[in-house]
Amino acid sequence: MRKLLQINPVLRVSTSTGRIMQEIGELAIRNGWHSYIAYSRGRDGIKPCHSELIPVGNKLSVFGHGLATRLFDRHGMASRLSTMQFIHRLESIRPDIIHIHNIHGYFLDYRLLFKYLSRCSVPVVWTVHDCWLYTGHCYYYSYIGCDKWQTGCGHCPQRGEFPRSLWVDRSRRNYEDKRRAFTSIPRDRLTIVPVSDWIRDEMRKSFFRDYDFRVIHNGINTDVFDISDPSDVRIRYNLSDKHIILGVASIWSREKGLDDFVSLAGMLHDDEVVVLVGIKPDEQRLLPDNVIGIARTENVSQLAQLYSAADVFVNPTWQDNYPTVNMEAISCGTPVVTYRTGGSVEAVTDETGLVVEKGDVSSLLGAVRLAIMRGKSYYSHLCRVYALAHFKKEERYADYLSLYDELLSR
Repeated sequence: MRKLLQINPVLRVSTSTGRIMQEIGELAIRNGWHSYIAYSRGRDGIKPCHSELIPVGNKLSVFGHGLATRLFDRHGMASRLSTMQFIHRLESIRPDIIHIHNIHGYFLDYRLLFKYLSRCSVPVVWTVHDCWLYTGHCYYYSYIGCDKWQTGCGHCPQRGEFPRSLWVDRSRRNYEDKRRAFTSIPRDRLTIVPVSDWIRDEMRKSFFRDYDFRVIHNGINTDVFDISDPSDVRIRYNLSDKHIILGVASIWSREKGLDDFVSLAGMLHDDEVVVLVGIKPDEQRLLPDNVIGIARTENVSQLAQLYSAADVFVNPTWQDNYPTVNMEAISCGTPVVTYRTGGSVEAVTDETGLVVEKGDVSSLLGAVRLAIMRGKSYYSHLCRVYALAHFKKEERYADYLSLYDELLSR
């Protein structure tokens, strides 16, 4: 029986990477593989999972790693004992494929891990969910327009952002440490899987430029995210006579476009209202009267109903890879209006929404009103057809199994 081992700091399905990893493992099991998942015990605890779990470290090692990050900007270079123990487990399992998702997250020393990966004969697949692996510090840089990662970092303008360092700027050395460690794997044994065309094109400017890239977009559950009757949602929130402009985020910030939504709200007519999901209590107090903040939905079915009830879904993100929320909205028959940034535009066609320039709130409003004028009757069927053709998670995860088979047949 072939063995798949995946690595990610979190495995809970409420996170996108945890859900993707678990569901790839489940599909692999159904296709005759034995599936292992390595994750940070100190961050996630023991969770129900069909794959065999390999907890790495504990809360103390996570705390120590966090301290090394805050004080010395050494994220990904602590947890040495936990990493050595994990490598010992790897040697005993002898997986046929090692599939990395994220290794940042306060639980592994990537230098030790990649020293092992460079000398073993196992093919490595690395799904790229953000930019951390090829920068000296940050995990996104579009918001501030930094391109130092193309030639070597230093004097990092985002030292205070995740993974936050309080005093030391080690970004230039971090960049070199990553370059040496990550490119130590021979090019014929490391396949990089960006989840968007945008991040693939960015990585072609980085020290990974000579590696093999295979874009595999993320998928969603198109059975759950389907067109549904919006009447219950409109009645629940007293929105029966309103045009609903929906925004959804797990964490709202300037980069996610919260300030842009506030500006947009100041330009709306009386029959237009913004509904934001993922709003915290302290954020709620700052919202205008025509913005309804919802802390969270009770379940994904309720979230799907909100998508279906909306006239338009707006994603004014300033930096993103391949947003799941865009796919979810389109799958529920709702057009998306987004900024031209990162991979946020890649699911948006003439039939599924509109794209405007980053930061142009006036054009954002114009696109919203154009989508409302066209109406859900114009978009719903087109959006749903597009979603079924491109977003089915079963098909996207099957792309990974096909890649595994290809690598093992070399």
